[in-house]
Amino acid sequence: MLNKITAQIKKIMQSQLAIPLVALLLLVVFNLIRDPGFFSIAIKKNNFGNTVLSGNLISILNGASELVILSIGMTLITSATKGQDISIGAAAAIAGSVFVKILRANTITVGIILVALLAACIVAILFCLFNGVLIARFNIQPMIASLILYTAGRPIAYWINGGATPNVESPLLSYIGGFIPHIAVPTPIIAVVVFIILINLLLTKTTLGLYIQAVGINERAAKLNGINPVLMKMVVFVILGICVTLAGSINVCRIGLINHETILLDIEMDAILAVAIGGNSLGGGKFKLSGSILGAYIIQALTITLYAMKVSSTAVKAYKAIVIIAIVVIGSPVVKDWLKQLKVKLAGRSPAKVEAK
Repeated sequence: MLNKITAQIKKIMQSQLAIPLVALLLLVVFNLIRDPGFFSIAIKKNNFGNTVLSGNLISILNGASELVILSIGMTLITSATKGQDISIGAAAAIAGSVFVKILRANTITVGIILVALLAACIVAILFCLFNGVLIARFNIQPMIASLILYTAGRPIAYWINGGATPNVESPLLSYIGGFIPHIAVPTPIIAVVVFIILINLLLTKTTLGLYIQAVGINERAAKLNGINPVLMKMVVFVILGICVTLAGSINVCRIGLINHETILLDIEMDAILAVAIGGNSLGGGKFKLSGSILGAYIIQALTITLYAMKVSSTAVKAYKAIVIIAIVVIGSPVVKDWLKQLKVKLAGRSPAKVEAK
């Protein structure tokens, strides 16, 4: 039994998820030493008199909801285009503005919320496809192509609502951004779980996941095998449009207003880091969504940890940058090769013998 456990641990450590799992373990151990009750979960009554779960663990899972959704979209973009879209925060601002615009023009009901989500989704997809056309048709590097929307997206979001930062108030919206009555788990967590299941089914029960990876690994070979690279890139931007709509709408419902300047500010950087921390190559090709999802939760756990240590909000980004740089460097191919060579030397064997074995 012990041998099986050891073999399983060795297999995990050699897998793509080794770095994020080790990083998460270190965060857990550090917090348990610093504060044994850090991960405790309490049951309390909220302002509406409903029984809900609270605690740092719930805050991590809840607070990372938008980042998890956007990290999934960023993973697919990275895989297919061999680059990153830095305009997802701006696109989410546009989607959130359309969402708010429709809600404020009507009496808020379940039907109106669904209509607003659909309209926001269509608009977000169109803007994301603008990036997709530049990348797939004109072969512009993804980061450069998305720089246009990154620059213009938030002003467009500001223009949609007539140059204002309107608020929206409704119990139905508070249910989406907070808690549904008689359900103790925050609604954003439930939404993320449902979305992960749906996207996983889409990628594993169809050939879409395989085709996306094939295009990212070798576009010419994929084309020779009957895969349309342009179509695959357009598909991932459609999925990204859905992701930014969900993230933007959840954030609007969470805070009850749309502020084009602050909504999901710098979220694109965290999404890219989540992809990298998850062990996915930023050069495209094979991907593992579970790695990116884990990376997103690691980033949020690090943020909550720093706040719990009374680190000022202005200094949090600097501390996060230091830790994340360390994680990314440790997981880099150069360091992995160096560790492999070191292992060979410590074992007293030559690299040639190890390769032959």
